[in-house]
Amino acid sequence: MHKTLYCDAALLRADLSEKTVIITGANSGIGEVTARQLAQQGATVVLGCRDPALAQDAIKRITKEVPSARLETIPLSLSSMASVRAFVAEFMKRHTELHLLINNAGVMNTPQGKTEDGFETQLGVNHLGHFLLTELLLPTLKQSAPSRIINVSSAFHDRAMGRPGDIHFDDLFFERTKYDGWTAYAQSKLANVLHARELARRLEGTGVTAVSVHPGWVRTRLMRHSVPTWLQNWVLRPLLSLSGQLEPWEGAQATLHAALSPEVPAQAGAFFSQTGIYRDKTKNGGGFPFRSPNPKAHDDAKAARLYDVSRRLVGL
Repeated sequence: MHKTLYCDAALLRADLSEKTVIITGANSGIGEVTARQLAQQGATVVLGCRDPALAQDAIKRITKEVPSARLETIPLSLSSMASVRAFVAEFMKRHTELHLLINNAGVMNTPQGKTEDGFETQLGVNHLGHFLLTELLLPTLKQSAPSRIINVSSAFHDRAMGRPGDIHFDDLFFERTKYDGWTAYAQSKLANVLHARELARRLEGTGVTAVSVHPGWVRTRLMRHSVPTWLQNWVLRPLLSLSGQLEPWEGAQATLHAALSPEVPAQAGAFFSQTGIYRDKTKNGGGFPFRSPNPKAHDDAKAARLYDVSRRLVGL
């Protein structure tokens, strides 16, 4: 079994009191752990969550451990472009700076479905919702530079349960081909990687750094469409742990490294991987940074095309 990778402990003591952070899906799992750590370091953290009640519950849990935490929540449903726009409008009313945008929320292997705007659920939530959010916040990120954008992707951008990761431009939403949840997930996670890569190219010289990360195989609610949460948390937990499943704190390490390491601005567009499952087993140890074994993750033409198609789809 490969050794879990960790963010440098010294970086977790850095003073972030002048920083403002947005984390999507911060009411549980990796997002909540990341929010707690950055708040502990003094950052103002805005939780973008679909369910306001769950977001408030997370704030209560964090402030119980970190009484000085500066936390806010604004409703955000990534399956609705109107909700994304409303989130940004409310954020702009409250804040003039943004130093760190962590596109963390996501769904995995969902039943076939569509978002409010007619997008296939996984591409809509995992990529297009975050794409619009990022685009609308770019002026503030540039104004606040140095700043960073972190897309939480997955090792499954390479291959998901045997399905190779690719962007199916001829049928992005499975309207003409049979839907497969893992194929759709792989597509959405590759989109996260390519989005960061193209952002890095477009943002060169602005002081805004965009990267993507794989957090590892983590015990979170993300697996609920494949393995019921109660089953993985109680019945299977010992077995899954022995098989390499990580706890949320371990899963936050790649994100925290990407957010805090002074080396990252020189690595714009890079992918940072916790231990994972790749087509090339010699790659399973991960790395900060890491070269994906999926050749499509390095395809600049595909990244540029995805960016243009995404702008059109979200109405920009």
